[in-house]
Amino acid sequence: MGRRRDPLREKALDYARQRRNDYGENDKSSRKNIRRNKRVPHRADRHRARQDLSGAEGAVVAGLAERVAERSAARSPKYARGYGFKSPDAPLAEYVVEGLERRVRLGIDDPARAEARIDRIRRTRRTLGRAEPYRW
Repeated sequence: MGRRRDPLREKALDYARQRRNDYGENDKSSRKNIRRNKRVPHRADRHRARQDLSGAEGAVVAGLAERVAERSAARSPKYARGYGFKSPDAPLAEYVVEGLERRVRLGIDDPARAEARIDRIRRTRRTLGRAEPYRW
């Protein structure tokens, strides 16, 4: 049986390991949207390639094949420009800190009380013994 951890270290590990979706949309919808964001640019690339190649149909005309190849090569594919890539979820500590800061900005929470809670979260981070386990 493993050695038992103290509660402060356990909480610090939870803050580092657990993740929250901070993309700004429902996390369940990401299952469909990630696939859609990959599918749509690929489809557009296939459509543009078919349009470029439609000019090369029929009898072979001198120079036409080179012009079609140049036009096709000049267009960069949409997917290669950064469409449809996933972004990682935020660590729980970062998510909680951003929520506290947002509540202070909106006037919902007392700034002194929120700052004390943020300091507690940062203190738990130090118990891991790492320099910067979180991005903030």
